[in-house]
Amino acid sequence: MHFTKMQTLGNDYLYVYGAPIHASELAIKLSDRHYGAGADGMIWISPSAEADFSMRIFNADGTEAEMSGNGIRCVGKYVYDKGYTDQTTLKIDTLAGVRTLHLQVAYGKVERVAVEMGKAIVSDDMTVTVGNQSFTGVPVNMGNPHFVIFAGDVESVPVAELGAELSHHAAFAEGANIEFVQLMEDHSLRMRVWERGMGVTMACGTGACAAAVAAVKKGYCYGAKETFSSGLGGRPIKVKLDGGTLTITVSPDDSVTMTGPAEFVYEGETV
Repeated sequence: MHFTKMQTLGNDYLYVYGAPIHASELAIKLSDRHYGAGADGMIWISPSAEADFSMRIFNADGTEAEMSGNGIRCVGKYVYDKGYTDQTTLKIDTLAGVRTLHLQVAYGKVERVAVEMGKAIVSDDMTVTVGNQSFTGVPVNMGNPHFVIFAGDVESVPVAELGAELSHHAAFAEGANIEFVQLMEDHSLRMRVWERGMGVTMACGTGACAAAVAAVKKGYCYGAKETFSSGLGGRPIKVKLDGGTLTITVSPDDSVTMTGPAEFVYEGETV
């Protein structure tokens, strides 16, 4: 089986063009960073009757995810750079619904991708307790579940320990991605993340979107209401992750657009 390793901001997946076969087992085997190729999971790309292409995401633990903001940007680069399409606006069918991609091309190759991520569903603040600690956060659904916790200093947060406990908390019936977010002086956001089914990762696209939406809701960042009245659109919010920075724009109806890079790493084969 031929696969392509791609990454964006250090969030890496193995991509295969074709219908998923033994997808969970292969994701577990090939994602292992000691005995496999090493990745946060696998993404399968195939033609779609509902859109230009479809994508299926299987995490490193074999579970299937609804959506990956970083992963879908790499899908756009994959299909364009490999000649499956010559269109720079694409619709991709995911388990979270159809998402629209706008490819930014230079010298015949995709460098960055803007993704219309759809409407965020933001719930009221919720407090959950693990051990003897209580955490108040903002539940946000970006097609997959997130719990955004604002912290004073995210660098000191034990993300691996707390993320694992919070992700599997009984309050989250299907588990949740856990974001620890710090508001910076320039109104950018510093975020660290525990991804459901993966653990600590260097970046999470849907998580960055959830963090931006939660920050706008709480008044920490300028949102669309301050700018859309003048017809200028929502102000971009920079979300700084361990692997780099994503640009997020939140519209008045909580629709979200995410822009960031996508890169090839290498091609490989497995038997």
